[in-house]
Amino acid sequence: MSNESQNKKLTSFSAHLDEQYGKRGTVEREQYEEEFEAFKLGAMIQELRKKQGMTQEQLADKCGTTKTYISRIENNASDIRLSTLMRIVREGLGGNLIISVIK
Repeated sequence: MSNESQNKKLTSFSAHLDEQYGKRGTVEREQYEEEFEAFKLGAMIQELRKKQGMTQEQLADKCGTTKTYISRIENNASDIRLSTLMRIVREGLGGNLIISVIK
């Protein structure tokens, strides 16, 4: 099989998402995008916590929440308030939170 015929079978990630979840703006696609962003946020918090050698309980103690809540965030099982996120990042992880809006 030539490279040209192999390339014709490739699908871009954007086209894959359109096929699986619908075009941007559809209910299914928007739900996917929201869940993916929540997943990324939980993964980032977990990665930063582990880099600092902290347990979930230690992070929770530093920012005034519970181990269960930290676990739910890291496992994408909880919506998180902006004020709580800021407290976790600033007080718990010693970082700064930067938010941007992209159109």
